[in-house]
Parts: sequence; structure tokens; C-alpha cells
Amino acid sequence: MTPALLNLLQRVDTPTVCNAIEVAQGQRGFNAFTRGTMLCSAPQEPAIVGYARTAKIAAITPPIDPPETIKARRMDYYKYMSEAAMPAVAVIEDMDYPDCIGAYWGEINTTIHKGFGLSGALTNGVMRDLGDLPSGFPVVAKSIGPSHGFVHVRDIGSTVSICGLPVSDGDLIHADQHGALIIPLDVIDTLEAAIEKLLSTERIVLDAARKKSFDFDTFQKVWDEFERSRT
Repeated sequence: MTPALLNLLQRVDTPTVCNAIEVAQGQRGFNAFTRGTMLCSAPQEPAIVGYARTAKIAAITPPIDPPETIKARRMDYYKYMSEAAMPAVAVIEDMDYPDCIGAYWGEINTTIHKGFGLSGALTNGVMRDLGDLPSGFPVVAKSIGPSHGFVHVRDIGSTVSICGLPVSDGDLIHADQHGALIIPLDVIDTLEAAIEKLLSTERIVLDAARKKSFDFDTFQKVWDEFERSRT
């Protein structure tokens, strides 16, 4: 991923990237994205872009492992996150889903991960402390809640499932208030051009529809041009 592509991906929303992937692939049917409504702690900030660092947590019941094991795993988790190749995104599966109650992502944990250099977090679980989370570290979560429960790390680095999206360590993530997707590696070289083509194609309709003179006859003409230009 070049700096230019990274900058562009941070400036466009996830639906745009979803469509652009289909442009790059030359067909519809791309489906590596989350399902259902997701919530974003900072929808006004740039999209989250980076390579996944994965883990699993749980919070409804206390951990059954000895306290020293839990502490060691927690430190292993933070070490794993701190050693991520940047840009990176924390992708955390809450194993209590869909009955998640433990907000792993609050003011302290987001600040720690931002300090490590990560770009944001994606989870099927809970976030809290809205208004106190650090800028520059958006969280895309399935829900909001007040408690941390008995939250503890269960697994580090394995494939996780986030609202129907399987994510493996190293997958390239794009996420915002609409949800998240995995950018296929085979489109990386052509994705920048695909995004630019998509935006240019959409302007054919949008520019015309925003004019006071827009009518059905104009619509037919621009729609025909739009259809010829898009995937």
C-alpha cells in the first residue's frame, strides 16, 4: 500500500471502497464486509485503514484461568499490538456476541492503542466513554454500554469473526460508520485508479441532478452515460 493510496483510502468512505473494489475486479459480487448496523465513535474523522491485529475477548463471566495466566495473556496481547506493522487496526471479537456487555473500548484502552500507533479499532462488542475517547482513534463497534464486566483476553492472533466478516491477522481493513470490509490484495495495485474512476463516474449523475434545469429528459441522457461508464 503506497502512501498515496493510504491517504486516498482515509479520505473516502467504506461504501465508496466497496464499490471501487468491484470496479477493480470488473464485476459485482464483492462480499467481504460486515453485516448489520455498526456504530462509530467518531464519524466525523477519517476512515480507519490498516492491517488487522486480531484477538478475542469475553466479559459476561469471570475468567476460569489462574490470575497469573490472565495477566500474562494480557501483557502478551499488548506486546502483540505494540509490535504491529503500521498502519494497523485492532480487530477484536467479543465471544459473548450477540449478548456482549463488556466495553473493552473505553478511554484508557483506546489511549493505550493510539499510543502504540494503531489507527483505530473494529469490534462486534461494546464501546463506552464516548466524548472522552482520544481523537485520531475511531472505534467501530456493534454497541454502546456502560460496564466493562469481567472483560479479559481469550486469544491472540487467530482469525476472528466481526458481524459476519472473518478477519485474519494482516488483512487490510477499511472501516467507518457504515461498517468494515477487507480489501483484497489482488486489487491493491489498481484500487487507487478504481476509486478515481468511480468518483468520476458518479459525478456524471450527481452534477446533473444538482442543477436547477434537471428534468427527466436530462436524467435519461446522463443515466445512459453513467451506465456505459460504470461496472
